[in-house]
Amino acid sequence: MSARFVPVADHAVLVEFGSVIDESTHAQVLALDRALTAAPPPGLREVVPAYVNLLVDFDPLLTDHSAIIRAVQALLATATAAPAKPTLRVVEVCYDGDLAPDLPAVARQTGLSEEAVIAAHLGGDYRVFLYGFAPGYAYLAGVPPALRLDRKTAPQRGVPAGSVMIAGPQCLVSTLLMPSGWWLIGRSPTTILSPDPARPFLFDVGDRVQFRRISRADFEARHG
Repeated sequence: MSARFVPVADHAVLVEFGSVIDESTHAQVLALDRALTAAPPPGLREVVPAYVNLLVDFDPLLTDHSAIIRAVQALLATATAAPAKPTLRVVEVCYDGDLAPDLPAVARQTGLSEEAVIAAHLGGDYRVFLYGFAPGYAYLAGVPPALRLDRKTAPQRGVPAGSVMIAGPQCLVSTLLMPSGWWLIGRSPTTILSPDPARPFLFDVGDRVQFRRISRADFEARHG
């Protein structure tokens, strides 16, 4: 595997594998993540995988950029991009009425019926590529091309936790009440955040996600 190394401040190196979001590039990110976890170089503090790169954070009192880059290069020479078998996570979602406020707009802009939008979303092949922005915010790639819309021109305030949102090729399930410029097409009662410090989030990076449609009655029973 080949990579580009970018020093970040005095305590990190960004390892870049490409510029396009796809599974082959992300497989290289995950392979290096596994390799660093299995054989951490001296001074390593944290590894943060993203879509096409991985941030290697280190203690500058114990090591430096050059040493970390050499250690990563050695691992890249032996690391395999063959992915580990992902875990399938099922996320329930209700697409009814006020729980899916942007569903009519997505239908208009894509030229699909609302039911066709729902069917396309349910048929997507989703994989967890990274965490970011807020606790438990797992960014999923795999939104079908027919549903890929640019983000809204202005964010919406007060988006509730559990909102199922799409923008471009990405999808996520929100975990906190906060603003968002993504398209809100459903709401999920599935618990993403956990009080268990050993496993605070439902997903692992690399997991596959399948959305399962539920009725409003089922949503209310699970949500309440």
